[in-house]
Amino acid sequence: MRFAKRFFLCAIASFACGLAARAQELQTANPDPARFDAQIRAFDEWDRKNAFPREAVLFVGSSSIRMWPTAQKFPGVPVVNRGFGGSHVSDVNHFADRIVLKYSPRLIVFYAGDNDIEAGKPPQQVFDDIQEFVTLVHERLPETNIIYLPIKPSLARWPKWPQMQDVNSRVEKFSQRNDRLIYVDTATPMLGNDGQPRPDLFLDDGLHLNARGYRLWTKVLKRRLEAVMAP
Repeated sequence: MRFAKRFFLCAIASFACGLAARAQELQTANPDPARFDAQIRAFDEWDRKNAFPREAVLFVGSSSIRMWPTAQKFPGVPVVNRGFGGSHVSDVNHFADRIVLKYSPRLIVFYAGDNDIEAGKPPQQVFDDIQEFVTLVHERLPETNIIYLPIKPSLARWPKWPQMQDVNSRVEKFSQRNDRLIYVDTATPMLGNDGQPRPDLFLDDGLHLNARGYRLWTKVLKRRLEAVMAP
């Protein structure tokens, strides 16, 4: 009888742990992408009035892309920047036809997921959305390479770093199985000898990169970008 009772209690405890683990992986609702309608229309309007380069390098994602002076930092490279601040990976996927696929870029540099984790999305959901982005691109543009920049360690969101690392690790492993997905580690150089984010790389908000932070990202990315773009 005692054994049966202990077995029953252990089974209940195991079931409860399983439910708790499952709860952590439950999806969080995506924010309404319509909040970016005006900004996406502005991109559309710019494209109607201007010619965009053929076989461009497309930078797309959240504010870390938007605030990066990519044309200045990569002179001689045909750059299109379609970063929009506050966006999630799901937002990039929603607007992919208008901000990614229409340009038929030779190479895509992708950074998003930072806001997703901050909003409470579990790593698996963010990773699934990144996989969806890769699939969207390669179904239409099978020869286009994608460079994934990992979610950055920041002062403002340091408590969420373990979940961000989880996403980064999943994407890195995914890239090892996909010849057109390239993981470029811009995150590790942002950590000091103490393992903490380097304060000298950030604006006063502790979240967005300052000029020194972008110099670091540019230096790390430029070597890989040139290799991918080489004839």
